[in-house]
Amino acid sequence: MAISRKEEARALSADEKELVEKSHHPAVQDLSDADLSGLVKQLRERRDKAQTEAHRRRREIRGKGAAKGATASKADGGSQVKLTVLAMAMRRLNGEAERRRQLAARVSLVDNARKALTLKQKAPNGPTHNSRTAHKGMRAVANQKVASLVRPAELGRQRKAAKVAQAKRDAR
Repeated sequence: MAISRKEEARALSADEKELVEKSHHPAVQDLSDADLSGLVKQLRERRDKAQTEAHRRRREIRGKGAAKGATASKADGGSQVKLTVLAMAMRRLNGEAERRRQLAARVSLVDNARKALTLKQKAPNGPTHNSRTAHKGMRAVANQKVASLVRPAELGRQRKAAKVAQAKRDAR
């Protein structure tokens, strides 16, 4: 379910709102890698705290946990919305971090391919004079397995006779 920015602002405190604003599209791409990892850490702490609070409130409503205040909580809507907003912000930040990781991997792959190409172009074309090569290629190796002299039908007949004899012994 999509949550509007107005609903996000209502559910969050001022500092949490500032952190979540940084996770939205244009702002998240302007962050450096260090800022992004720091923001992920801060937002993860806030999300875990909101998750604990929402869990505690749900237990209070069900009557399983002791009330934190003077009276037990009667509704859990606000803490659930806050948790959802922070979780969506975490998802956006994790997506951005993954996008940057994949971009760096692609750039690294291209660099390595270029280095390999230059090394291959600098290398001599053929083998050196005194190197081990296949020359005439592989030679056939004769099959060492001895051909069986017993007919396959005879083997099957003996196997079936053994099964019948075993069945007679088991039936006794």
